[in-house]
Amino acid sequence: MTALPIATGRQSLTLLARVLSSHRAAVVAALLWTALSAAATVSAPLLLGWLVDAVRAGRAPHATGLTAGLGAVVLAGAATTALALRATEHLGAHVAADLRAQAVHRTLELPPAVLENAGRGEVASRVTEDLENVVTSVPLVAEVLRALITVLLSVAGFLTLDWRLALAFLVVFPIYALSLRAYLPRAARLYAQERSLAAERGRVLLESLAGRDTVSAYRMAALQTRRLATASGDNLAASLRAARSFLWFSKSMNAAEAIGLSAVLLTGYWLVRADLVTVGAVTAAALLFHRLFTPLGTLLLSFDDVQRAQASLARTAGVLLVPPPAAGRRERPGTPGTVAVTVRGLRHAYGGEPDVLAGIDLDVPAGTSLALVGGSGAGKTTVANLIAGTFPARAGRITLTGPDTTVGVADLDPAVLRHWVGLVSQETHVFTGTLRDNLTYAAPDADDDRLLSALAAVGARDWASRDLLDTAAGPLPPARAQHLALARLLLRDPPVVVLDEATAEAGSTGAGDLDRAAAALIEGRTAVVIAHRLTQARACDRIALVEAGIIVESGTHDDLIARDGAYTALWSAWSRSVTSST
Repeated sequence: MTALPIATGRQSLTLLARVLSSHRAAVVAALLWTALSAAATVSAPLLLGWLVDAVRAGRAPHATGLTAGLGAVVLAGAATTALALRATEHLGAHVAADLRAQAVHRTLELPPAVLENAGRGEVASRVTEDLENVVTSVPLVAEVLRALITVLLSVAGFLTLDWRLALAFLVVFPIYALSLRAYLPRAARLYAQERSLAAERGRVLLESLAGRDTVSAYRMAALQTRRLATASGDNLAASLRAARSFLWFSKSMNAAEAIGLSAVLLTGYWLVRADLVTVGAVTAAALLFHRLFTPLGTLLLSFDDVQRAQASLARTAGVLLVPPPAAGRRERPGTPGTVAVTVRGLRHAYGGEPDVLAGIDLDVPAGTSLALVGGSGAGKTTVANLIAGTFPARAGRITLTGPDTTVGVADLDPAVLRHWVGLVSQETHVFTGTLRDNLTYAAPDADDDRLLSALAAVGARDWASRDLLDTAAGPLPPARAQHLALARLLLRDPPVVVLDEATAEAGSTGAGDLDRAAAALIEGRTAVVIAHRLTQARACDRIALVEAGIIVESGTHDDLIARDGAYTALWSAWSRSVTSST
């Protein structure tokens, strides 16, 4: 399985900087109010120290002025802190929204081959858990910014008091540096491992839920439960290792704070005894350092959350590193019935596996239908997906020939591909929303008459009336979901349609209705039909029998029956199974 890329630290920061650059005014406002808030935080201890010296010296008017100034600074600090929080939250909300929009947009653009190789659990984890970790860390980044500015201004404040007090304060930084040096590399590795194991847990869970019918049929519930328990246990063990590492780091921080405050007080005591600084200066220094406990703690303790957020950001940004589909030809197709499909030398393989297709040649004249039949694993669905442009072929070429142009499927721009070729597979999704919403995804400008006409054409008017267009679609039975998919494709109105067992989920009771709906859809269009039922194949203009990735027989139903070959045997077996089931 090929993993999605993980962004480097520089690539992650580049992404963040690009997002921030689109909100310059908000960035300036957040920095300005944060700087003013930090300045007020640092100014209060300095004013209090001067007030102590004024009181000790008996300068009452000076003390009164300092008291008023201290009150003003406290009020200004409260106001600027509130404005800083508001500005940073405003900026954070926009940054989070931009990151979410970019990640989801690029995920929806990922080529199906990338999704299949990476695994759906991996992709889902990156745009859900990892993205949420990044989003929830945005307020923390604002706190880190405020703490950093406060620390820098505090260093300047210490220098205004006495350079020896500043040196005593700086003694804590080597301790912090040693702790960070021991912690950060290990934390980065632990959190990256934890996020990877969380993705694996998500993959097992999603596969178990998506394949619940298979799990139930083969009594695999206990097996899948054990697999999920193992994946969850591995993820939990990684989380505990990261937590123990962080606990050691937080204890080293407490030790640094105790050593730093002791150094400031002892240095102050010595300087006061030597009459080198005032009591007020030492008081200001002690209070200033004490007030730094919170911002220093925020800076250092946030390394844990920042490491976690950085690991998640790197995984989210990795999705954006996948190159978008290359721009191609943007020619519009002809009308239905005017586009032919030609396939030459089509070969394909998945990953390092042997070829699924071993050289397929097909011709589907404009306005005609071709049914592909054969056993499971013969390569029919692969042919369908390659013609629909779901993923590129390893070798060979698929061309679409209209009245005025010939273009390769691989050469078409993804934005116009679905205007040429429409695909309905066996797996159909009903989106949350109304019936109208589900239909207008294919034709946003369609009015009620057009929507109802499409529903009627595929035989869905008996359950989808005008009164129900604006009701919630909700979970639909398989046959109705396929009606909806066929109606969507009819609204898109492509000249070429590919039906990959699009009526297989109907069951015996709805098979006839869906076969008639599919027939109405392909009428007058160029169609490639992967036929689950041979009665549907018989209704097509030509039939191709696929075995082991090659076409072994091709012709009309009557021609193939007359040959008394592989297709005749398949038809006989099908007919007997239908007779016995009835």
